[in-house]
Amino acid sequence: MAYFAFTEQPGQEFIFELTDPDKITHARNIIAGVEKEEVHVTGKIRKVQKPYNPKYSFHLEPASISFFSMAIEVCDANMDYVEEHLDEAGGAFLPGAHWCPWDSRVTREVTMP
Repeated sequence: MAYFAFTEQPGQEFIFELTDPDKITHARNIIAGVEKEEVHVTGKIRKVQKPYNPKYSFHLEPASISFFSMAIEVCDANMDYVEEHLDEAGGAFLPGAHWCPWDSRVTREVTMP
């Protein structure tokens, strides 16, 4: 298990958990600059706050997380917008609770206490 942060403009940060060794390697390769194509984060949101990301009352389900280079518009939203409209997520807003912020980029690995 490892924790990473992705950022969105303007300077927002979202922490997520990865449990799959291949996905952990992929995230580390993004940070190292080795992976240059699939650098954006996508996954299913769960409407539960996690201690590793206390600013938000939702998190990304670790098993659902993957990385992409391009995605459809219907899953794109800013993290603060998702927080403000969380009660609508999973319906017409973010169908299936699938979130793919287009400007997300993994920026660092996070050490948890």
